Amino acid sequence: MRSLLLCSAIAGLAIAHGSHSQKPIVDPNANWMTKHMAEEHHVDGWDAASFFTLHDYDSDGYWKGDELLRTYGLMDESNKHVSWERRDEILRGLLDLLDFNRDGLVSRDEWTAFTAQGKTLPDMNTGPGHHGDDEYEYEIHHWEKYHDENSKLEDLNHPEDIEHFKKHEEMEDEQERLEKMDQMAIIEENIPKKFFRAS
Repeated sequence: MRSLLLCSAIAGLAIAHGSHSQKPIVDPNANWMTKHMAEEHHVDGWDAASFFTLHDYDSDGYWKGDELLRTYGLMDESNKHVSWERRDEILRGLLDLLDFNRDGLVSRDEWTAFTAQGKTLPDMNTGPGHHGDDEYEYEIHHWEKYHDENSKLEDLNHPEDIEHFKKHEEMEDEQERLEKMDQMAIIEENIPKKFFRAS
């Protein structure tokens, strides 16, 4: 069963892999936004309006604090070492640059005014800004680099592969456990101990 699930996951990644264009080659001296769009989205032709829309995760026309932090990868596992004080410092710096009316939000108009001055988002030394889910990040940062649709099961032996598929197994185990519990009339673990007879 496990190997069947693993093969299904590999096939899914291979299909998904086929839908991505290759990462554009970017000048090492490019600004952070250009590097981010190439690294995280495999896009080299974009404008300020599309950048805003892509990172307005709830599509409400504003960037809120959590969206700015997410764009910089500060909600991702890869940046778990970044302290909350540093995250606050980064957020304050970004709002100082972008939030002209000081309401704690960055509107599309504020973003347009910012970029119209030829300004770009600064590099905050938090990496390329990983903000996709686990599958997306694994695919674009590992699978595309080391594997392709012809990869065999035995080729998936890098630490990143092992960790990724271990997470899949843990999620499957948890799903099976929940399904078993749903089928039980009474879930013994949920009964407070005081209702058990002393033996």
